[in-house]
Amino acid sequence: MTHIRAMTKSDAAAVSRLLGQSWRRTYSPIMGDETAAQLSDDRHAPEQLAAELEDDNNMCFVAERPDGSISGYAMAVMDDRGDVLLERLHIEPQEFGRGLAVDLLHAVLAAHAGIPSIALEVIEGNDRAIAFYRKHGFEVVERRPAAHGVGGHASVIMRRALSRA
Repeated sequence: MTHIRAMTKSDAAAVSRLLGQSWRRTYSPIMGDETAAQLSDDRHAPEQLAAELEDDNNMCFVAERPDGSISGYAMAVMDDRGDVLLERLHIEPQEFGRGLAVDLLHAVLAAHAGIPSIALEVIEGNDRAIAFYRKHGFEVVERRPAAHGVGGHASVIMRRALSRA
């Protein structure tokens, strides 16, 4: 049984590997191998992930198997206005369809009880993610042209209202 828990600095290398593989698998077909690798390498280095844990506005969760390996990761960020953005949610492909992404999403949502809503940004073409988020109550509220999207690619902003605690 996989356990969802807060990420620690000792998880940074495993999470970095998971993010790197997920980014390349998901975004290489959309933006090309080189761009996907470059963006992932810039954003997902173990040192950067560990440093992000120091920011009280970041909440990071991992899905840990009984053997201690990491099979999923989620990160949400609260900005200065009190808005929450689901920055990352990635799982290993062998976990697709098993409810792990839902468990990570629920951990993020529970951690932000009392916040009016949560938003996220998805690169257009990541149809699997867009369908997942729609299924879990997120709606597209904005489209961003390539000039303003992740890595110079068009994206959508999705938002879900949260119940007030």
